[in-house]
Amino acid sequence: MEKISPCLWFDGQAEEAARFYVSLVPNSRIDEVVRSPADNPGMRAGNVLTVVFTLGGQRFVGLNGGPHFKFNEAVSFQIYCEDQAEVDRLTEALSAHPEAEQCGWVKDRFGLSWQIVPRRLQELLSSPDAARARRAMEAMLKMKRIDISAIERAAAGGA
Repeated sequence: MEKISPCLWFDGQAEEAARFYVSLVPNSRIDEVVRSPADNPGMRAGNVLTVVFTLGGQRFVGLNGGPHFKFNEAVSFQIYCEDQAEVDRLTEALSAHPEAEQCGWVKDRFGLSWQIVPRRLQELLSSPDAARARRAMEAMLKMKRIDISAIERAAAGGA
């Protein structure tokens, strides 16, 4: 067992969310579904209390805690992508609020924010050529959904 594991608070949708997330990311699985052993203020005995799941090798806990707290953009998860096809697939699957899209950030149907990050974008932003990195950043900042080819053209000095 890990020393630290992120715990995500859901309003009765922890299992649904975990199943959705593991369907999107390789090396992912549902590890355990824990049912409440007794009635409590938020649920009846036998209802799903927590879901332990692994996403891309990282362990998470989904807690059915009720409607008291909502996700906000102060916490987000980055998903590193190898190519445009993966960027597009994950953006399409995770973005439930197109108005919230900006620079590769999306918000899913559970209210959780994700950053869809192409590894190529990271390479361009960390270029030792400061002008190249600046052009890549400026191009990315104008995007809702990330377009790797457009960022590469901008970084190279093209439009």
